[in-house]
Amino acid sequence: MNKTLLQVKDLKGYYRGTFGVVHAVDGVSLKISEGERIGIAGESGCGKSTFAQLVTGTTTPLLHYEGGEVKVDGFDVWKISPEKLRKDVKCKLISYVPQAMLNSLNPVKKVREFIADMLKERTGRKHSANEAREMAADHFERLGLDKHVLDVYPHELSGGMTQRAITAISTLANPKLLITDEPTSALDVTSQKRMIELMIEIQRKGIIKSLMCISHDLSALNQLCDRIIIMYGGKFVESGKMDEVINNPLHPYTRALMDSLLPLERQTKNKSLTSIPGVVPDLRNPPPGCRFHNRCEKCTEICRSTEPPTIEKKGRSVKCWLYSRGRSK
Repeated sequence: MNKTLLQVKDLKGYYRGTFGVVHAVDGVSLKISEGERIGIAGESGCGKSTFAQLVTGTTTPLLHYEGGEVKVDGFDVWKISPEKLRKDVKCKLISYVPQAMLNSLNPVKKVREFIADMLKERTGRKHSANEAREMAADHFERLGLDKHVLDVYPHELSGGMTQRAITAISTLANPKLLITDEPTSALDVTSQKRMIELMIEIQRKGIIKSLMCISHDLSALNQLCDRIIIMYGGKFVESGKMDEVINNPLHPYTRALMDSLLPLERQTKNKSLTSIPGVVPDLRNPPPGCRFHNRCEKCTEICRSTEPPTIEKKGRSVKCWLYSRGRSK
């Protein structure tokens, strides 16, 4: 059995402000072992990006850690000091490429200067731009990327090349776990393919042990990941092997999500697309019971009043009353 790299138990994170309290991540758990590539999917606003921030110990003035456990290779992210988190965990054990990372490069600094600044932040020691270039050049070549990228300004790079360069830079310290948020969303089809190939190559060459990819693009996740978690309303509602979840979704939300997309590996390729009725719940005032009940055609009275348990079913998990009653529909 492979070593557990990330262990998350009952994690909660809420946004607090004059607008109220948003229960963005509300009691989720998962385990990632070495060698795995896991995807997290769901509609916008379901809590995917917030979950990634909480796993890496990253908060904003409005986002607050409310409870639960996050252990990365034995380090409890929310119990160690910020200094220890910065020096011993971030970049060394876990590296996070957020969705807005494409806009993070300073337009008046070359890529090698950005790397020098990053190294100083992580190690506390100043590196010259030339030192940073030398450190990154071998890494880029190992991944099949042009090292001349290090000598240009961000505006001279295409969107695809910028995304691949940032992902490569984020793995300079050989982190055990790489977390990427929407790595293919702003790219054309060709650049998406190259990005997926790069992430697979990074793991194949042993630069990282495991990958967690957050995306609303199930087609990209299907090519990249071997396991998937479906998130809705701040909760994990289903998880399992990628092909099993795509071809035989258990949770009504997962089924509706698959029916609203172009066919991936499913057998019903001539089936017309349908939209999911209604809208995602307002997490300032989460609905009682199952958070999908007001959009679910399988909804019964208990779904409206009581939160369903998470049911383990043949190596998969599903958070739905249908299965707790033994009524697979």
